[in-house]
Amino acid sequence: MLPEPEADALAASAMLLERIRAELTAGGNWIGFPRYMELALYEPGLGYYAGGSPKLGAPGDFATAPELGTLFAQTLARQVAELLQPGEAILEFGAGSGALAEALVAELSPENYLILETSAELRARQEARLGKRARWIDRLPERFRGVMLANEVADAMPVHALAWRANGIMERGVNDKLAWAERPASGELLAAARRIEVPVPYASEIGLVGRAWMKLLAARLERGALLVIDYGFPQREYYHPQRTMGTLMCHYRHRSHGDVFFHPGLQDITAHVDFSALAQAAREGGLEVLGYANQARFLVNCGITEVLGREDASDVARYAPRAAEAQKLLSPAEMGELFKVLAVGRGVQRPLLGFARGDRSHTL
Repeated sequence: MLPEPEADALAASAMLLERIRAELTAGGNWIGFPRYMELALYEPGLGYYAGGSPKLGAPGDFATAPELGTLFAQTLARQVAELLQPGEAILEFGAGSGALAEALVAELSPENYLILETSAELRARQEARLGKRARWIDRLPERFRGVMLANEVADAMPVHALAWRANGIMERGVNDKLAWAERPASGELLAAARRIEVPVPYASEIGLVGRAWMKLLAARLERGALLVIDYGFPQREYYHPQRTMGTLMCHYRHRSHGDVFFHPGLQDITAHVDFSALAQAAREGGLEVLGYANQARFLVNCGITEVLGREDASDVARYAPRAAEAQKLLSPAEMGELFKVLAVGRGVQRPLLGFARGDRSHTL
């Protein structure tokens, strides 16, 4: 059972529902799932990421690695330092609460830390936290040199939902009853779906938006690297025969569930990342795959044990929370295996620190 939202939250969700229903009416009582997901998450003033409710940490709906403490960022900083050249910048996409930026700035003192944040509400929180230690930009630079960071960003990009049926490949959308409705897939979506071998019946997602995003970054990156950190799989695992219901997942008050129509605007809606698709899009954009590993291997390679060793183990009050943070970041039962790190770039020498051992690029 999911907790019932407060009255003001329900009122905000009702307003968003009116907006969704208006679009459904204009679209013949059907909209594709990417558009529904875009409205539910990003509609100005009403979408989940555009509204005023807390998202991260204890008062919110989920916790990201930077919210656990500074250990993740301090370890990631070692990889960023290896990649960054004098005069170059760090660009973070979707900086959340600003916790990762704050810790990286403290660790690296970069010449320029840029944040591209689509949520006005989150941007205001970041500005209050970081002040002049970062600079916010409204659009992607035409040319960029340095390190791009996308921590738990790709999973929140709108995805197409599909169903492989006996009578063909169907695109799953939303009808006027706020329920799933299917129609034959077509165009680029159908072409992409035909390249995937799955049993029938089968339901899953294809991230065309994420692929386009990767190609855009590839076109703008003159020199440097992009690190994508998120939960997901290579394609052969993503479309595993036993994963017949796809990967869509919702997060509400630290509970995970699969009802994408539960009070739109009040919950996060995500899909796992197809890292093979992102890697292929990067290659098509002229970038090189620099490494791919699970989060645990990446952090160990970057020296998380050395960073943890900065703390005096005899000071239990300080050391115990850091050790618990490391456990959550590294454990296969927590974030260590499900979360992956993909590095792509141009003009960068390999091997990178984070992929010196256990690189799984061959699985993409």
